[in-house]
Amino acid sequence: MNGRGDAMRIDTMNKSTNNLQNQNGQFETKRDDCPLCASHRITPYRTITRWSIPFTVDRCAECGFIFMNPRFSNEAIKSFYSKDYFDGNAEYSYHDERRKERFALHVWEARLKVIRTFIRSGRFLDVGCAFGGFLSAASRYFEPAGIEPSEYAGSHARKKLGLQIHIGTLADHFFPYDNFLVITMIEVLEHMADPAFAVKECYRLLQKGGLLVIQTANMDGLQAKIFGENYAYYMPGHLSYFSKRTLVRLLLNAGFSRIKVFHPVEFGLLPKLKKSRGDFNSILDYRRWLRIAGYHYLSKFHAGNICATSSMVVYAFK
Repeated sequence: MNGRGDAMRIDTMNKSTNNLQNQNGQFETKRDDCPLCASHRITPYRTITRWSIPFTVDRCAECGFIFMNPRFSNEAIKSFYSKDYFDGNAEYSYHDERRKERFALHVWEARLKVIRTFIRSGRFLDVGCAFGGFLSAASRYFEPAGIEPSEYAGSHARKKLGLQIHIGTLADHFFPYDNFLVITMIEVLEHMADPAFAVKECYRLLQKGGLLVIQTANMDGLQAKIFGENYAYYMPGHLSYFSKRTLVRLLLNAGFSRIKVFHPVEFGLLPKLKKSRGDFNSILDYRRWLRIAGYHYLSKFHAGNICATSSMVVYAFK
């Protein structure tokens, strides 16, 4: 950066960060190193102000990784994932998959069809399994297991699928290593404060030849860059933000031997259209299919690390 305008911007962002750190213990101490590469070349990147408690994200000038800094405290993060979060009644909320499971099944089955072109059967672990809907679909072909940090959602998944649901995290699970042939983390890795540990732990849990599936946003996508701090993926529970470049590097450093990246996802448009019907209230809502289709096909425009949109799914093989 250069010029007085850049200097003033950095000063303003640093003051905002200092204020955040002092808000009733909501934040951890601001870190001065990158969670991925340990570089100290950390620069302010965005200030997100549209939530009741604003937060800042920084970017590593060495590897390009983007992360919340300072991040919310463990106590604050735990409070996010209450019953209200899963019921859609909180400011920062999840959709309750149980209400629209028959529509979501179109996407789950489409994903499983692709997974099964590589791995036909075996032990299957879904990290961040929520209520267990995707795992329930996978149980038709695989031996299911799950990890879910929320007691509320995890208890429901355990009732549905049994004791192979661990209510906790990758840091305290009970599963043996070299145990799974498929592990999925769908819109989960961005919630991790230490994504390097999470990916390495998945590597240890996989058998030789096993597959790790990750879905997250690509912050190098033009969608994320154009919307800036208003990009929808900047959420209180999202602590880590990847580009295709940083995620592939992380996976290779963890030991994965082959990486395949899909834009926007690994399956076609039709399952997404069918899933969207779960939100329709009238026949006029079918107009949304034009937007969904436009986004899907726009996502096909990519070259190297530059992509038109910011959706990606990564398959990594051990």
